Amino acid sequence: MPDDDNSIASHTAVVMGDVRAKRKPENTRERSLMMGNSELKIYMIAVVGLFSMLLAPSCFGFTDPRDVLAINNLYAALGFPPLTGWLLVGGDPCLEGWQGVQCVNSNINGIVLNNASLGGELGDNLEAFASIIQIDLSNNHIGGSIPSNLPLTLRTFFLSGNQLTGSIPKSLSMLAQLTDLSLNNNHLSGIILDCFQQLTALTNLDLSSNNLSGPLPLSMANLSSISTLHLQDNHLTGVLDVLQDLPIIDLDIENNLFFGPIPLKLLSIPNFRSKGNPFNTTMITSPPALSPLSSSTFKTQPPETSPEVEALGKSQLSKKLMWIAIIGFLILVLLGIYVFLSRRRKEKSAIKVGDHAKNYMRNVSPSYQSHHKENEAPWNDRNDSLPWSKVGEEKMKTISMNPPPPPLSPQPLAEERMMAKSMPSPTNTDFPRSFSISSLQQYTNSFSQENLVGRGMLGAVYKAQLPDGKLLAVRKLETADLRQQSDKEFMCLVSNVSKLQNENIVGLVGYCCEHEQRLFVYEHCENGKLHEALHLDEDIHKKLSWKVRVNMALSSCKSIGVSTFFDSYLHEACQPLVVHQNFKSANILLDEELNVRVSDCGLAPLIPSGYISQLQASGYGAPELESGSYTYQSDVYSFGIVMLELLTGRKAHDRSRARGEHYLVRWAISRLHDIDLLTKMVDPSLDAAYSSKSLSRFADIISLCLQVEPEFRPPMSEIVQYLEHMTKMKD
Repeated sequence: MPDDDNSIASHTAVVMGDVRAKRKPENTRERSLMMGNSELKIYMIAVVGLFSMLLAPSCFGFTDPRDVLAINNLYAALGFPPLTGWLLVGGDPCLEGWQGVQCVNSNINGIVLNNASLGGELGDNLEAFASIIQIDLSNNHIGGSIPSNLPLTLRTFFLSGNQLTGSIPKSLSMLAQLTDLSLNNNHLSGIILDCFQQLTALTNLDLSSNNLSGPLPLSMANLSSISTLHLQDNHLTGVLDVLQDLPIIDLDIENNLFFGPIPLKLLSIPNFRSKGNPFNTTMITSPPALSPLSSSTFKTQPPETSPEVEALGKSQLSKKLMWIAIIGFLILVLLGIYVFLSRRRKEKSAIKVGDHAKNYMRNVSPSYQSHHKENEAPWNDRNDSLPWSKVGEEKMKTISMNPPPPPLSPQPLAEERMMAKSMPSPTNTDFPRSFSISSLQQYTNSFSQENLVGRGMLGAVYKAQLPDGKLLAVRKLETADLRQQSDKEFMCLVSNVSKLQNENIVGLVGYCCEHEQRLFVYEHCENGKLHEALHLDEDIHKKLSWKVRVNMALSSCKSIGVSTFFDSYLHEACQPLVVHQNFKSANILLDEELNVRVSDCGLAPLIPSGYISQLQASGYGAPELESGSYTYQSDVYSFGIVMLELLTGRKAHDRSRARGEHYLVRWAISRLHDIDLLTKMVDPSLDAAYSSKSLSRFADIISLCLQVEPEFRPPMSEIVQYLEHMTKMKD
């Protein structure tokens, strides 16, 4: 027993640090006291250890390391926003009470940061959260795409009111526990993937106010718990049959492209909104027991025994055959006209382009006027009417079936090659000036925020002031494509851009190509962007009279026409530049006298590959961009949007507007052919200081530019003629 007491006392001494316990006991009473003290100490240690184990998760943190790593990565992806407690590395979210973080024991089960001014992206590590069930990052400024890897434990996922692009990920199909999903008011595009097979618990789904297109996926029929479905303000097409057997009580499909009859079952939904779709008036009911020729009058009579029905059938059949014959004949006539005009245009194409090139190389701006005199005027001078629809008619009476001009070939024709050889090669006198990076740092105050003018998809623009006081604009290129571009390729691009010399294009003054830095130096435009003049700067806005706006449209059109035309004549060492690809009011600058100067001409090779979704989200994208196609006719469409801005004073995309008015083109297109609606949508600041004739002509040109099919949009050269005629037209 004494030996056991001594071992216990020794062990207690090691734990408690009491070196005096190592001495030998002197008597039995002391040994008894020591044994009692030792047992008490061991008991206390055991109690403290037990409480430490029980309270460790709450007192000492111990947030699940997987959650800590996941939230650290999310913080980095969001761009290190000023959120209380959040850290880039480590930390203890559950113990320290990080802003917006909800925990159960040691696990993060929710992140709620609604309207927290967040930016950045979501990153690709959300799936690392061990047991999170709620993510609410609504009403922020988060961009990028929705991650393809999402936590399988999610039940509520709210990302509405952000700037997300790309498509809805297929990985949603794996979220079997999901009950609420809100992705509305973003810039999502593409089709809705067939990803609803396992989402039987989904109760609320909101995909409204995006750029989604295509039909509804068949797997939506599996949403057996759905009660609220919002799909409004998209470009969705097809029929609604897939929804008719779902337990929906709130369905909004307004402002889409759904067609066909509305299923009868949907009409019984308590809260059903379907305006703004090209539905026909027929309703789908149960499988019909009668033939299409039957009517209520003949429900009890078999068709074969009714002479009236038989006669009706024969008469309708003969009418159908007659209409088929007429339509077939018209198609043959139109095809013949199409072939004839195609051949005729091809024969004249080289001559017309050659004339344009000669006029352009002489740098004589009135070349457009001389060209117009050689061609028939786009309007009949006697009646001043367009060859297309007049305002007030719901549909165009006739549409020009002329095919688009033939695509510009990378290899010029023989006549064009001779012309290209006659062009003067760049010399030291006409080639842009080379700036050093140190001099540009000096002129821009080290590219300070005070000198920052704006930022676009190609990089930031800074105001620079030379020692003599002259102001310039420096674009610091920051696209990923530049990293793979050699100095020779960049100099080739500089040469190409320098050749785009026109009074309506921002002139290239110089460039910088040092230390892997690529910069363009342009002329400075005193009155900034047309976008700001129309929507932000009230002082300049007041100066934008109707006449000024028409002239702005004309000048902008000339700049695109010239830059597009000239691109096919750049020397063979460089890739030919065909289209602007980023035409919008923010790229139209105004000088001291409010003359138009279009920027970013010739920079299409630098535009990043993912720009299409950004262009569509901004409201300037043509319909064919959804299929990845961009031609010079897509520039015509974007130009039509700018004309709409000039007409209405509205932004191409404005989320602050009422539902159905977010996208200017979608709201305005149906109003262009009704004189009353057209007058109401004109910018109120114009105070009706325009003629109805001029207004209707302007609207007709817009309508032509915004044709859904690219081949029906006129080339820029024709639009220049129409607008020039407007400027000379007497009211």
